[in-house]
Amino acid sequence: MEKFVTHTGLVAPLDRANVDTDAIIPKQFLKSIKRTGYGPNCFDEWRYLDVGQPGMDNSQRPLNRNFVLNEQRFQGATILIARQNFGCGSSREHAPWALQQNGFRVVIAPSFGDIFYNNSLNNGLLVIRLQDIEVDRLFADCAVFPGFQLTVDLEAQLVRAVDGSFAFSFDVAPSRKERLINGWDDISLTLGRSDAIRAFEAKHLSAQPWLV
Repeated sequence: MEKFVTHTGLVAPLDRANVDTDAIIPKQFLKSIKRTGYGPNCFDEWRYLDVGQPGMDNSQRPLNRNFVLNEQRFQGATILIARQNFGCGSSREHAPWALQQNGFRVVIAPSFGDIFYNNSLNNGLLVIRLQDIEVDRLFADCAVFPGFQLTVDLEAQLVRAVDGSFAFSFDVAPSRKERLINGWDDISLTLGRSDAIRAFEAKHLSAQPWLV
């Protein structure tokens, strides 16, 4: 998984509360056995005017011009801000995959669905809880300043305006922070203990050779 230390990027506002995982990536796209290709269908039911299905040519589909992420000024955004309880609903890992493959590296909201929060961090998508008043400030600045950007500093645990006008601190579990900064997923952590695993297997086989 990609390391995350600091990131500066364009901010896109999704001014909705209780955005569930079926809105982030609708259920029909879960048929795929791959972990890639979900980006164009992120927020599919809001992004397009027709009903999306796996394998469709999204470049030919009619866009919903009233959906904020279709606005030209938010193209290329890598930081998403949202309202309370973002990522509620089912436990699908496809939701953080879709957000990442749509270009987002950070999601900021006052609160998240618990399973979505853990799935996101496990897959390298940094999800940050800020206070409501702080999120209000981000939405206000995003509306007023075209091209509004933020810097997210995971080491310092700060969300900063690029002009230095404010900085908000956020909490993250030390183990999560270490994994993100080093780019360690579950497989990486297991492989990091491969010598100990091989030693255990050799000892176990020596004591119980009939298990071969």
